[in-house]
Amino acid sequence: MDSQLYPSRRQAGTGPDRTGRNIYLPDQAVIREVIRENPLVNTYVLSLCDELANHRFTAAAGQFLMISMPHLGEAPISFSALPANGCFSLTIRNSGSLTGAVHNLKPGDILGVRGPYGNGFPMERLAGGELVILAGGIGLAPLRPVIESLLGAGSSRLSLLYGCRTQEDFCFRDDFDRWQELGLDLHLTVDQADPGWQGRVGVVTELLDQVEPEPDGMALICGPGIMIRFGIQALQNKGLAPASIITTLERHMKCGVGICGHCHSGDRLICLDGPVFSADTLPEPNNP
Repeated sequence: MDSQLYPSRRQAGTGPDRTGRNIYLPDQAVIREVIRENPLVNTYVLSLCDELANHRFTAAAGQFLMISMPHLGEAPISFSALPANGCFSLTIRNSGSLTGAVHNLKPGDILGVRGPYGNGFPMERLAGGELVILAGGIGLAPLRPVIESLLGAGSSRLSLLYGCRTQEDFCFRDDFDRWQELGLDLHLTVDQADPGWQGRVGVVTELLDQVEPEPDGMALICGPGIMIRFGIQALQNKGLAPASIITTLERHMKCGVGICGHCHSGDRLICLDGPVFSADTLPEPNNP
C-alpha cells in the first residue's frame, strides 16, 4: 500500500497514543453472561475489569472491538449492545480457532478487547423517519443497537426484514416480541423450512414485497456479501437512493487502526473509513 496514501492516519496510529498508552495493548474484560443464540452463535455480556475505564467506556452503533486471547490472535467484532449500566455485548460466531476458543469461555473468564474502532451509523439521519432494515444471519448483530435506540426514542417507523438458513439460526429471538410491542414491523424468512415452520421460505430480499419504502426513507443492510450486493440493488429498485442505503462491511482486520493494510479495499481502509458506508460510497473495486 502506498505509504503516502494515509500519512496523517499512519502518523496518528503508530506507537503510543497521546496518553503514552500502547494502542495495541488490549484491555481485560470479564464475561458476565453467555447467551446462546443458536448452535454456532453466542452473545457475551462483558464489562472492563478496570472499573474507572469501564465507567468511561463509550461506543457508537456500528463500531467494533478487536477481541483477543493469548496465542490465538485477534478478530474484529461489532457491538450487539452498546456500553450501558457497566456492561456491553458482543455476538460471536464460532468460525475459527480464536472464536472457537471464545465459545469455550464461561462467566468469570477474561477476554482481551481493544477499541472501539471505526465509524458508526448516522443515527441523526436515521431518527424520525421511515427505516427499512435488511439483515441476514449474524448480520443482525451490529444493527441491534440501532433498533434498540430508535425504538426507545419512539420517533421512527421501523421494518425489520430478517432471513436465516433455518429457523434455528435466528439470533436475538428473545427480543422479537418486545420489539414488536414497541412498534417494529417484523418479517422473517428461512432458506430451508424445518417441520413446524409456518413463515416465509426464500431469500431475505424477497421480503421486500412486504414493504413500500417512502422516497425519502432510508435503509440499513448487513449480512453475507452476496446478500448485501443484491439487497442494495433491490432497495434501489424500490426507489431508495444509494445515499440512503447504509451498510456495514466485514473484512479480515489485523490492527484496526489503519496500519497493517489487511482491510485495504480500493482507496479505502475499512477499519478507518468504515466499516459503515452508504451504497454510493462503497469502496471499489471490492464491493461486497
